[in-house]
Amino acid sequence: MNFLLKPLRVIYVVYAAIVFLGIMFLILPPIFLASLLGKEKGGNIIFYFLRFWAHVWFPMVGMRVTREYKCERDKEPCIYVVNHRSYLDAAVAVKVMRLPFRPLGKVEMSKIPFFGFIYKNSVVAVDRSNAPARARSVREMMTALKAGISILVFPEGTTNETKQPLRPFHNGAFRMAIEMQIPIKPVLYVDSGDRFPHTGLMHLNPGRCRVVFLPTIPVAGLTLDDINTLKQQTYDIMEKELRQYRDYPTLQPVG
Repeated sequence: MNFLLKPLRVIYVVYAAIVFLGIMFLILPPIFLASLLGKEKGGNIIFYFLRFWAHVWFPMVGMRVTREYKCERDKEPCIYVVNHRSYLDAAVAVKVMRLPFRPLGKVEMSKIPFFGFIYKNSVVAVDRSNAPARARSVREMMTALKAGISILVFPEGTTNETKQPLRPFHNGAFRMAIEMQIPIKPVLYVDSGDRFPHTGLMHLNPGRCRVVFLPTIPVAGLTLDDINTLKQQTYDIMEKELRQYRDYPTLQPVG
């Protein structure tokens, strides 16, 4: 049976890639024009074209993206804190997050031909190896929040390839939330790791992609001394909820 499935998988992946690239080249000219309007206004316009991209691509490749709200829908800018299982997460974000928002992403992605142009005009790129570059990214995120644009952060810092729900969180999102008194909005991407696992492009497959919006975590009155507490609170909430949707192994206590 496997020898029959392998050619079908190759056909599916090639088809998905062609559709992805076809839509990208279709929206590239208007994105270029929008980029001339500046990082803030132009970036907001660009996301409507990216949303069109996502709305077309997901159904065409047989991926059904659904949203579940365990809270009221957010109406004010916030800092989305999202688990990170797959490179597909960025496309899911474009499809489901309330506009306007900006994701924080790796600067290396901006070097990809054509796609890199779209990326650097729609993402707050960060170079984690360069302290001045990290500081510029933080300033850019703060400017966006002041302009009413939400920020999306993957606090694990990289894709989670472990068998546990989450990797340890970095401090950045929580420091920014406290400094600017902007609430944290935890969001779960439940199935993207199944649709596009870290094992490679040839394992891309159709199916469901559930997105779960959890209650907002307020930060009013918190100080920088509370970063670790806020980070742990967010981690615990997200881990508990992820275990409601998926069967993860339970870590055994040491000793």
